[in-house]
Amino acid sequence: MEFFKSWHILWLLFSLSFSSSSSSFVQALYGYDPESLSTFFHDYANTSLRNPHTGTLYNISLPANFSGMEASFVRVLSAKFWSRGANFSSFQIPPRVIPMPYRRRLAIVFENLGNWSSSYYQMSNYTLVAPVVGFMAYDSPNATPIGNQKLNFTTQGDPITIRFPHIDDVQGKNVTPKCVQFGAAGSFEIKNMTKENECITHGLGHFSIVVPSPPRPAPTPTPTPEKKKRHRKGLGKGFVVGIVFGLVLLGLVMIAIFKLWWRKKLKAMEKQSEKDVAFDTFWVGRSKMPSASMTRTQPYLEHEYVP
Repeated sequence: MEFFKSWHILWLLFSLSFSSSSSSFVQALYGYDPESLSTFFHDYANTSLRNPHTGTLYNISLPANFSGMEASFVRVLSAKFWSRGANFSSFQIPPRVIPMPYRRRLAIVFENLGNWSSSYYQMSNYTLVAPVVGFMAYDSPNATPIGNQKLNFTTQGDPITIRFPHIDDVQGKNVTPKCVQFGAAGSFEIKNMTKENECITHGLGHFSIVVPSPPRPAPTPTPTPEKKKRHRKGLGKGFVVGIVFGLVLLGLVMIAIFKLWWRKKLKAMEKQSEKDVAFDTFWVGRSKMPSASMTRTQPYLEHEYVP
C-alpha cells in the first residue's frame, strides 16, 4: 500500500512539473475542492519530509504550480502538547488541549491558501479580506511522519487563537470585519473578532476574515404583460411597414431598369435603320420620324382593259 502511494505522489509531481498553466491544472486536478487540497498537502508532506525531528516546524516546499500557497508541518508529543500547547504559524494553541482519539504523538499540518483562498472558499453576501488559513491534525506513527487517521481537539482551557496580519487595513472603512470558520459541504459560521482583532476556535478547521459584500445594482425591471403586448404590436407594425417600403422600392427599381432597357433598344433600332435605305426625316414634336422622298416603284395596270 505504501509503495502504491509513493508512486502515486511521484506521478503527481511529474504531472505538475510539465503543466503549462498552474491555475488551469490545479482546477482540473482538484476542482477547487478544499478536502482534496488538504489530502494533497498530507501526501506531499509525507513524500518530501524524511525523519523530521519532534517539536520542529518544517516549511513544506510546494511545487511551482501552487505558488501563493504555504504549508508547514510539526510533530509533537501529546504529553508536551497537553502541558505546553503549541505556538506555530498563525495559530496559538494553549495548554490542556487533548487530541481525540488519543495518540502518543501527533502531526499538525498548517495551511495558508494565500491568493487561492477565494477559489476554494466562497460565501454569498461576504467578501474575504484575509487569506484562508487552516490546520489539520493526524496521528504520527514511527513508520511515516503523518498518519492517515485524522484527529480532533478537545479544549479544556482557553480557546485556540488565530492571528491575521494586516487586518488594520480594513478597519475604519464603514465595515466591521468578522471571523468565519468553514465547515464541510460549503457550510460556514461567522463570529465576532476579539478586542485584539483575533479569531478564536475550540477545534480544527479553516478560518478567515470577511466583510459584507457591497450591494449589487438593482436588476432591470421585467416588462409587464401590457408592455410586452405593445412591444409585440409595435414590432408587427414596423415589420409590415418595412415590407411595403421594400416592395415599393423594388418596383421603382424595376421601372427604372425597364426604361433604360427600352431606350437602349430604341437607339439600336435607329442605328440599324440608318444602315438600311436612307429616308428623309422630319420632326414631329420632339420625335424625329422617317419620310420617303420618292416612290420607288411606279404603279401600273395589270390589264389594259378598262370597263
